Amino acid sequence: MTEPTKNGLKPMPEDWRRALAVVAHPDDLEYGCSAAIAAWTDAGREVAYLLATRGEAGIDTIPPEECGPLREREQRASAAVVGVTSVEFLDHRDGVVEYGTALRRDIAAAIRRHRPELVITLNHRDTWGGIAWNTPDHVAVGRATLDAAGDAGNRWIFPELTERGLAPWNGVRWVAVAGSASPTHAVDATPGLERAVASLLEHRAYIEALTDDEPEAYARSFLTEVAHSVGERFDGRPAVAFELFPR
Repeated sequence: MTEPTKNGLKPMPEDWRRALAVVAHPDDLEYGCSAAIAAWTDAGREVAYLLATRGEAGIDTIPPEECGPLREREQRASAAVVGVTSVEFLDHRDGVVEYGTALRRDIAAAIRRHRPELVITLNHRDTWGGIAWNTPDHVAVGRATLDAAGDAGNRWIFPELTERGLAPWNGVRWVAVAGSASPTHAVDATPGLERAVASLLEHRAYIEALTDDEPEAYARSFLTEVAHSVGERFDGRPAVAFELFPR
């Protein structure tokens, strides 16, 4: 592994070609790590997105049957800004995603299809740094993703996937958790920060329902503050942090 910097966070590994990012909702990656994803796609790496829900319960003023398609469109546009063209949705229900074998199977199937070396997810713990309570969807999807990285390589756990033509994939080398209170690694956010702001801005309907602030000012302030805060542990460079679990 790469030696840590003097401020404690190691650079993320770079000897990989394919990644799969698995989260619960549209906008999870844009708040969490899209500056890193922009840098990775710039370098020629392939990144695909897998979302457990369409975020249909996320905007109080828009009924789910209208909100789901709207947020899917926003997510696809947002992904395109950072060079991601593959965006898949599992259609679990927003707000009531359940951790269990069904969710693990769905994620394991996607890992077998995409055959990533790096899997990315969002904070799977009960709280955000012991300060704010996490949502059940984030906890369920994050935990299931960590488990599915192993499930994908074991032909005996979900044999029905093999019967569907999805051969086991034991090539996941790391699972990287964004938004962790215990980060171990980071990616320089400088090259991708402007596109990260633009990517978050594609979720305009969600942002306008969330805050009275001007959307661009809100997105820029949030992402810049987080990146500079992480940078205090990464030689002063604005950065995106991950807790990296080797496999």
